[in-house]
Amino acid sequence: MTSDAITRPAPAAPAAVGQVRARWAGPYAVAAGLFPVYLILSVGRFRRMDWASWDLGIFEQAIRAYAHFQKPVADLKGPGANILGDHFSPVIALVAPVYRVFPGPVTLLVVQAALFALSAVPVTRAAGRLLGRPRGIALGVAYGLSWGVQRAVEFDFHEIAFAVPLIAFALEAVLARRWRAALLWGLPLVLVKEDLGFTLAALAVVVAWRAWPSDRRAVRLALGVAAGATVFAALVFTVFIPAFATAGYGYWDKIDGGGPLAGLGTKLATLGWVLIPTAGLLALRSPLLLVAAPTLGWRFLSGDDHYWSTDWHYSAVLMPVVTLALVDAIDTVRRGERPWLRAYALQLPTAVLAAGLALAATSMPSAKLAEARTYERPARVGAIERLLERIPDGASVEADTTPLTRLTSRCRVFWIGGTQGVVPDWITIDNASKWAGEDPTVYAAQLHPGERFTVVGEAEGIVLMRRG
Repeated sequence: MTSDAITRPAPAAPAAVGQVRARWAGPYAVAAGLFPVYLILSVGRFRRMDWASWDLGIFEQAIRAYAHFQKPVADLKGPGANILGDHFSPVIALVAPVYRVFPGPVTLLVVQAALFALSAVPVTRAAGRLLGRPRGIALGVAYGLSWGVQRAVEFDFHEIAFAVPLIAFALEAVLARRWRAALLWGLPLVLVKEDLGFTLAALAVVVAWRAWPSDRRAVRLALGVAAGATVFAALVFTVFIPAFATAGYGYWDKIDGGGPLAGLGTKLATLGWVLIPTAGLLALRSPLLLVAAPTLGWRFLSGDDHYWSTDWHYSAVLMPVVTLALVDAIDTVRRGERPWLRAYALQLPTAVLAAGLALAATSMPSAKLAEARTYERPARVGAIERLLERIPDGASVEADTTPLTRLTSRCRVFWIGGTQGVVPDWITIDNASKWAGEDPTVYAAQLHPGERFTVVGEAEGIVLMRRG
């Protein structure tokens, strides 16, 4: 026997190679299919100027500052307001290098679409490993089209786009009994948003639960992470955020608003949306669902309707938790002794996919993919953008929702009525409904007594005024 025969590795069996490729191709194919869907929904909405919030502008201001090595000031929250004093989300600095190369709000939407699509990889992979490739792909697609993810994709940009894949990768590791990897994937959550330290703590408790009693070292490590995450989250609320905001944490009043019983019907309805179309209630049988408890808890305490409607972005972090809890529950139940429950569990991936596709084609944002206007850029947008081009780069502008995202990449932009004594060079508002009166210069004079503003142009209801 020659030395070459001894050292040369045996070629992999073609069937084994094919299985490995299929196992990897499925999850990434799902993600690749979801990415353009998310992109069309979010970027298309931007192109049509269909925005209903100022959040995209706020995050662009902060990321633009990071990109130029400045403190993350978001003037839309108030002149000189440090975004870390609003929500503790230093993770958004990771977008800065990309923004520096491709400045503009669309960059944020592309990054968010990529992060949400990426989260489908661990979900699909974990489901495929435990339940088989067909069921794995079914649940991966159902997850990607879930209402919580779709609502977040359509609604501006938010820091939770980073949390969704982190949670998904962490729970995939839990299901694979890779305890250290699960905790490592979860650790960055403390840099995504202030409340997610408690989510990390819940994740660590789940790791300890699943690791007991076979791996006591992992149990001790997980409980240490849970304690550390809780302490860190408390410090963020009481020390870190107040250090950047002299008025302290600005959202405590949102937790009040009538308490847990306020809007109870809406809360229960949303809870039903979280558990029924996405998991057929079977996720309740998995301890992984505990990871959703902190997010559901603080929302339940609040009486603010925004936190409990099925709109906005607040439910996105729940979607990977519920889906992977369902995977875990199916894997457990199918080995149980109740035939009817086994049959129900094994049919759920198909049922959940069917429900997701039905909602996606009717009442979810993805239904707009079948509408021609989704791919069009209305003439009104061009007229508005030409009007706003009259504002020079670097100018200070006071604006409302419609025009501000066309300005935050090149101007210093304040929220209308929120300049706190700073007099801007320009004011631009959407006065199509005449909410500022027939003569918007009168409204401008009320905002800034003693100053004179002159209308220099109008397009599609957008009024542009210049000081002097």
